Amino acid sequence: MLRLENVSKRYKTGDLALNNVTLEIPDGQLIALIGPSGAGKSTLIRCVNRLVNPTEGKIFLGDTELTSLSSGALRKARRRMGMIFQEYALVERLTVMENVLSGRLGYVGFWASWFRKFPKKDVHEAYRLLDRVGLMHMADKRADELSGGQRQRVGICRALIQDPELLLVDEPTASLDPKTSRQIMRLINELCAERGLAAIINIHDVQLAQMYSQRVVGLKMGEIVFDGPPDGLVPDVLTEIYGEEDWEATIEEVDEDELEEADA
Repeated sequence: MLRLENVSKRYKTGDLALNNVTLEIPDGQLIALIGPSGAGKSTLIRCVNRLVNPTEGKIFLGDTELTSLSSGALRKARRRMGMIFQEYALVERLTVMENVLSGRLGYVGFWASWFRKFPKKDVHEAYRLLDRVGLMHMADKRADELSGGQRQRVGICRALIQDPELLLVDEPTASLDPKTSRQIMRLINELCAERGLAAIINIHDVQLAQMYSQRVVGLKMGEIVFDGPPDGLVPDVLTEIYGEEDWEATIEEVDEDELEEADA
C-alpha cells in the first residue's frame, strides 16, 4: 500500500504545488490522477519517488517511510517503484533490449552495467516482457527507429523488469494518437491486473481516465477535490476540478464496439 499523509510541496519560488494531500492506494488498485495543468499531478508523482522532496508530510510504501530515507536506502526503495515517462526517457542510440535491461541497473554492479553484462534470468525476462507487449521482433532495433507507441511499450517493459510494487505513470498518452493512447492505457491496465500492481497515472484525458481506471483522484491547486469511482465524474464534479465547460460531450459513454475496434 502507498500512503501519503499531509503532504505539501512549496517550491523556492513560493508556489504551493501540493497542499496537505492525504491519500491511500491499496495494492492492486489503478488510479487516474486528473486536473488542470499546474494542479500538482506531476509533483505528487515525483514526491512519491523523491525526484522532488516534499516540504511537509510523510509518504509510506508498505512499512517503509520514503520521506525519511537516506540516499543509499532511497536507491534501494526506488527498485520497488517503476516509472513510466511522458517522453519515454529512452536512450536513443541503444537497442530496445538494452533499454529494457536498463531497468535492472539498480540490481547489478557498476561494472556489470557498464559492460551491459546482465544475468541470463534478466535477459530472459526482458524477452518475455517484449513478447507480452508485442515487440519481440524489435529487440535489436535502436530506440530512435520506433514509433511513439512502440517507445512507450519499451518504457513499460523497462519499468516492469524492476519487478516493482508500484507503477508511477506520468502522462503516458500525451504524445500519442487517440487509438494508440487507448491501446497503451489498456495494456497498462492489463499488466497491473496480471501482476497485482498498484498504479498512479497522471492523465489529462478524462475519457481515458474513466475507461481504464478503478478510481479517479482530481486535483485542483494542489488539493484533492474529488476521490471516487470513474462514473462519479459527472458534469458538476468536472466543473469543480477544471472550471465551466460543456462536460456532457466529454463524458459521453463510449460504445463497446468502438472500444473493441480501438483496442484491436
